[in-house]
Amino acid sequence: MMPPRQCFLDALAKDSSPWRVSQVLEEDVAPGSGKRMAGNESDESLMTLVAQGDQRAFRILMGRYMGLAIRVAQRLVHDAAEADDIGQEAFLRVWRRAGSFDPKVARVTTWLYRIVLNLSLDRRRKPKPLPIDEAAEIRSDDPEPLAMMIENEDRHRVDVALAALPERQRVAIVLFHMEGLSVREAAQSMNVTEKALESLLVRARSAIKKHVESRDRINRRFA
Repeated sequence: MMPPRQCFLDALAKDSSPWRVSQVLEEDVAPGSGKRMAGNESDESLMTLVAQGDQRAFRILMGRYMGLAIRVAQRLVHDAAEADDIGQEAFLRVWRRAGSFDPKVARVTTWLYRIVLNLSLDRRRKPKPLPIDEAAEIRSDDPEPLAMMIENEDRHRVDVALAALPERQRVAIVLFHMEGLSVREAAQSMNVTEKALESLLVRARSAIKKHVESRDRINRRFA
């Protein structure tokens, strides 16, 4: 399998914009300065440069927020490989659509969240091919994997409860509770009103609570 970074570079190389893989791999050196870009520019000023085709500014933005994009996608699609693909596609869109970004309307992160959300929800709606054969889980008596399973049990319960939510409620929970966005930022990312977001959160919390309580009752019954 081709490394994720190479896939991303290949995609950029095929882009209609004046981009070359060799240029992407170059150091972030300002022309004639002999120094790397400091990377302390604001997101908005970097986006202005990206809209002008500045690849170094783009690399700085990608370094700041690629992890965020992949993390949010992972929480929505529950698949690491797909989340990585979504992160790469999100930044391809950032590169291609930088000129449409308006700092008066939203922050760069809010704009990026919206791109990632749309890509993730589109990916979830597409039917997945069934595997031809699935290998049986390998059980181990080693205490380390067992300890990890116990440690991750609560996280798994939350993931299961999240997966059962309607997609808009799931997105609201991910943005507000997991990503730490304010009500205003999360609402902007979802393109809904703050009141609508608060309503989604109330319904989502209630559904998660009922789901967890129901699972607990079943577990106690068969314990």
